[in-house]
Formats: sequence, C-alpha cells, structure tokens
Amino acid sequence: MSGAMLTRIGAALAAACLLSGPLPAETTKGAPMTRIQIVIDDTVLPATLDDSTAGRDFADMLPLDLTLSDYHSTEKIADLPRKLDTSGAPASYKPETGDITLYAPWGNLAIFYKPFQSSRGLVRLGEIDGPLDALLKDGSYPARIELAE
Repeated sequence: MSGAMLTRIGAALAAACLLSGPLPAETTKGAPMTRIQIVIDDTVLPATLDDSTAGRDFADMLPLDLTLSDYHSTEKIADLPRKLDTSGAPASYKPETGDITLYAPWGNLAIFYKPFQSSRGLVRLGEIDGPLDALLKDGSYPARIELAE
C-alpha cells in the first residue's frame, strides 16, 4: 500500500471514531462500570463495581449503612440485608488488596486490605480506587456505601 492510501485509511478511521462519539470513560475490558464511594467518618474512598451480575445487584442495594469489623487481620466484613445474585460467577476467587467481594456462603461483604488465597464462594464485586488507610481502624465502625455522583 502506498503512503497516500494509508493516510486516507487513517483519516477515515479517525472520522468514524469522531462520528461515533466518545467512548465511555468508565470501562474495563469493554464493560461499563459503576462508580461508588465508601464513607468512613469524614473520609471518602472512591471505588468501582464490576459489570457483573453480582456487581449490578450490589449496586441496586445502595445506599447501605453497614458496620465494618475486622476478620483474620486481612479484611473488613459486614452483613448485607439480603443475598446477592451470583449467577455466572466463578466458583472461587483470589482477592487482592482493595478488592470488594461477597463471601456467598455467609452472604457478607468482605473488603480486603491484604491479599488472600483463592477461596471457594468468594465473588469479586469491584475494587477501591485509592488508598485504604480509612479501613485500617481497630474495632467495629460504621460505613456508608453509596453511588458516587
């Protein structure tokens, strides 16, 4: 192909992208995502939910006022008001620092502040998008999880 032909092809592709409009800023592997925030005292932790059945079902519950407590010096957990739809979720998941998950057998939320081993029944819901310092409090404490504006 000649240079002129490549230039015309490039221009046509650029025009097609402009005409189709901007791509959504909130995408992961092509899927739209839901922005949420976890409010602890005066600190807001921005987070993003996955575009999954469980992630969307969790978003439908918001806002939630929960009590977070420590579990195994690895995660903060809280009871949810109802079970989440986990259809299509993998049987197990290996959480990383900042992951927001559901432990399906108990029906509780688990936010990991340390990585952990792959666990059967653990379903990823999303992740915190920044520092986790506000989570690292001792004892039980209130938190509000809500859709971000």
